[in-house]
Amino acid sequence: MEPRPVTPTTILARELGEIAALLDAGATGELTTRVHRARDLAAGLDPYLDICTTSESAALATLASRTRSADWRSRDVVSGSGPLEMEMLSGHVEGRFLAFLVHMTRATRVLEIGMFTGYSALAMAEALPAGGEVVACEVDPYVAEFAQSCFAESTAGSAITVEVGPALDTLRRLDGTFDLVFIDADKTGYRGYLEHLLDSELLSDGAVIAVDNTLLQGQPYTAQRSDNGRAIAEFNDYVANDPRVQQVLIPLRDGVTLIRRA
Repeated sequence: MEPRPVTPTTILARELGEIAALLDAGATGELTTRVHRARDLAAGLDPYLDICTTSESAALATLASRTRSADWRSRDVVSGSGPLEMEMLSGHVEGRFLAFLVHMTRATRVLEIGMFTGYSALAMAEALPAGGEVVACEVDPYVAEFAQSCFAESTAGSAITVEVGPALDTLRRLDGTFDLVFIDADKTGYRGYLEHLLDSELLSDGAVIAVDNTLLQGQPYTAQRSDNGRAIAEFNDYVANDPRVQQVLIPLRDGVTLIRRA
């Protein structure tokens, strides 16, 4: 089954493809040529990024394959989470981006809030130095077990500790500091997670927080918004106006915002 479009560029590609099909049925000339060109620019971007990015490890490829072949529609929604779908997988390019962040920040301890099947956790664990640790929070016991079964087949998987339960409860009982935090959980909870991190002693000096889905299908800057779209728009406004932090929103996949204390 082909994944549905879930990022601004893939949604744009679908829309332009449908427009191009309509034009093919009757319209001609420069308009048709230019619409096709726009379609090709949009549709070719993500595949080209994939080609130009260092290949994923065998363990990550296996995890991704297992995730894509699972029947997520049959899973019950767990309180505090939402419907599960294979599009929640972070994937190759974003996984490599997170691994780069681990290397660049020289992180030895990483916190992930919202794990799904563990692609991003394993990608970051593979980039850690010897003795490094990823602590991954996941509210859904089923996907936590799914991820752990994948981690068991990878050497780097031994560096990952999975904490099952509501993320805020886990954050309140964690000890020590983290050099890198990746937030990719329930969108309405983003502000609460960030506020807790900034108000607690969980962040090391110079720690970086990466927040996923901050472009959420383009909803934060367009008129059509779901509840999650509104939550992300409000979160982005909150971050942009918080004098305690500096941030940059990167149009990678569905949007990634990097945050650090000012």
